[in-house]
Amino acid sequence: MTAFRYEAARADGATVRGVLDAASGPDAAAVLSARGLFPIAVEAAPERRPGLFGRPPARALATAFRGLASLVEAGVPLEHALRTAERVTAGSLRHAWTRVGDRVRQGSSLASALGGEQGVFSLVTIGLVRAGERGVGLAHALDQAAAELEARAEMAGRIRAALAYPMLLAVVGTLSVALIVLVIVPRFAALLSDLGQALPTATRLLLALSDGLRRYGLVLGAALLAGAVAGVQLVSEQRAAWHAWLLGLPLIGPVRHAVATARAGRTLGVLLGTGTPALVALDIARQAVGDEAVARRLASARDRVAEGAGLAAALNGTAALSPTALELAAIGEGSGRLPDLLIRAAALEAQEAERRLKLLVTLLEPGLILAFAGVVAFVAAALLQAVYSLRP
Repeated sequence: MTAFRYEAARADGATVRGVLDAASGPDAAAVLSARGLFPIAVEAAPERRPGLFGRPPARALATAFRGLASLVEAGVPLEHALRTAERVTAGSLRHAWTRVGDRVRQGSSLASALGGEQGVFSLVTIGLVRAGERGVGLAHALDQAAAELEARAEMAGRIRAALAYPMLLAVVGTLSVALIVLVIVPRFAALLSDLGQALPTATRLLLALSDGLRRYGLVLGAALLAGAVAGVQLVSEQRAAWHAWLLGLPLIGPVRHAVATARAGRTLGVLLGTGTPALVALDIARQAVGDEAVARRLASARDRVAEGAGLAAALNGTAALSPTALELAAIGEGSGRLPDLLIRAAALEAQEAERRLKLLVTLLEPGLILAFAGVVAFVAAALLQAVYSLRP
């Protein structure tokens, strides 16, 4: 389905404008005619991409969906509930809710209306809403979508909190070393040059490094930036190979697999719990997992399920999830509680990812401190050698 902007005339001569979803321009005109309107202009709406900062924060989306679920459960008509969601949000999310409300008022389903906002609402959220519209209850589906968004936001917040101090340490340490090498050392070099005496090897090396950075720092920075851009482009073109390599690393790999398992397990659990077919749930989980290597394993698991294998057996055969999650999935499938145990496995893997990440940070912090301390010690030793080597 494609979004089309239209301008049409009513029977009384008034002109109306809006947006509707249709397969093609003629189909959009036919929909307008069926509504008793006379199409004047119908054109494809420009595709909307996420802004500079990407998708709106998960917590803001979770709050909006939680309020929407409460209103729908209380019997408030969906159109009125969407207007309320529009009033309690701000920025780009408010405009998105406005467009969603317009589509719903034009006869679109809520899931299709959400899908028209590319990059705003995740596939998991849209899948849950679609399952709710098909029979499990829209209020329950909206509540599940809010819970999934809240869990995602909480996990992302914990990861950011764990990485905050090492990032701050790296930035402050780099700026301190730059200040020493680019400002303090050149002034000291000016004093030594006036004395005209031979300098120790360490001091000459330090002065040469400082002079090289001052002369060619911009060129070196530009080269590093160009290399970083080229590296990012190469990684984006070879995402599957890059993610597979990261997944095989001894310390980083288990963290990535745990994070991917948490996302996939939570997605599968909430979707299966709302009655979504296993093949559809695996498709959505594959696109929402965030790791191309794990996504390929989920795609292989989907193929096995399509051939008649059980979900737990298919996941186990492709090693798509962590061993703990696979064991819980097998137990859940045997006991008829697969969605609940997948969600439980996702929570356990999120805790495991946080624990492993904290371990990495625990190793990273002293490593950064020792690295910067080594640089400062070298600078201090080089300058002190120069001072002690001076002859009256």
